[in-house]
Amino acid sequence: MAPSLDLAFVRSQFPAFKEASLAGQAFFDNAGGSYACQAVIDHLGQYYRETKLQPYHLHPAAQKAGAQMDLAYERLASYLNVDTSEVHLGPSTSQNTYVLAQAFGKILKAGDEVVVTNQDHEANIGVWRALESRGVVIKEWQVDAKTGSLDTDALESLLSERTKLLAFTHCSNIVAEVNPVAEICARAKAANVTTVVDGVSFAGHGLPDVDALGADIYLFSLYKAYGTHLGAMVIRDAVADKLGNQAHYFNNAYRQKWFVPAGPDHAQVAASRGVLDYFDALHDHHFDETNSVSEKAQRVRVLMHDAEQVLLARLLNFVDQHPKLTLLGTADPAKKAATVSIIPIGQTPQQFAQKLVDQGIICGAGHFYAVRLLEAMGVDPDTGVVRLSFVHYTSEEEMNQLIEALDKALA
Repeated sequence: MAPSLDLAFVRSQFPAFKEASLAGQAFFDNAGGSYACQAVIDHLGQYYRETKLQPYHLHPAAQKAGAQMDLAYERLASYLNVDTSEVHLGPSTSQNTYVLAQAFGKILKAGDEVVVTNQDHEANIGVWRALESRGVVIKEWQVDAKTGSLDTDALESLLSERTKLLAFTHCSNIVAEVNPVAEICARAKAANVTTVVDGVSFAGHGLPDVDALGADIYLFSLYKAYGTHLGAMVIRDAVADKLGNQAHYFNNAYRQKWFVPAGPDHAQVAASRGVLDYFDALHDHHFDETNSVSEKAQRVRVLMHDAEQVLLARLLNFVDQHPKLTLLGTADPAKKAATVSIIPIGQTPQQFAQKLVDQGIICGAGHFYAVRLLEAMGVDPDTGVVRLSFVHYTSEEEMNQLIEALDKALA
């Protein structure tokens, strides 16, 4: 029998829950950035105290700094089930996709085709659409206007012999339906199409096995997965070799610099390994020891997911049945990540969100950079939606607080 999540242990790993200024405040804006775990904060502070100098130089402190960075790449790669050379850490996912698009722009020819969706965050749409100015043909894989879902069967008609790249999301940051990434990537691979998967809204609910997904490129934001403000990017070596070094020519021997032209943020890269320290601690607290990192990562994913699903079912049931709320996307918790977007009837999302904030609910309202999706679903992006997002460290008491606040704000 699988263990249930020890929430007291989990919350003890996050200093924000001990912060006096946040007492009584229920955090439901995790899709915009999660709390950082203690291990990340400790590593970041240690780096700035002990090794804030040029890493990899001759002094022992410089060597220590470089070793900490190397360890971060290695540990992240192990959890994602990819080679260390395939992990790249840039300033953000938006910046990472920009660099990627510039790289692809050098090898794509006029008439080549790129398929994008209107479900993604703009970070995985706009940079690819900009290639149209170079003669690249852009095709759009469109969502269902009512559900916000992507139909995998509709993809077939968009792929042709000229299609070179497919960019789509693992999980929308608005409707939050989890797409069948492995199936989509398999279809693309059969058509000799490179896949770019935006996992930003998924990874905070459990780092994926990227190799099992079959994605050629997988992106997510570490600051939405309990870490530092970095964008993580897996680029399989075969794809990276085709794209080539995008940084200074004399850094060609350093693969981790290829797609981070400004160079890595030394301290934040080093500190990011704290996320894996936390996941290790989470595993060891709940399970027997294992030497398999893949098994450990899978156990942690399931543990986090199962805890979230219980609370998600409660919230979706309340929202879906309330006559004064419109839910975007499916009401089936088994198909969603723990992000719920709603539109209140009779008041603007901004007015409604303020009522929640006044009751100690940390949340936001707007388009959340998913303008194209909202437009496709008939929602005015200028007002957008109220987004309520949580992760495994959210408590039943906080969910009670949220539902009570929703009820009062709708009265």
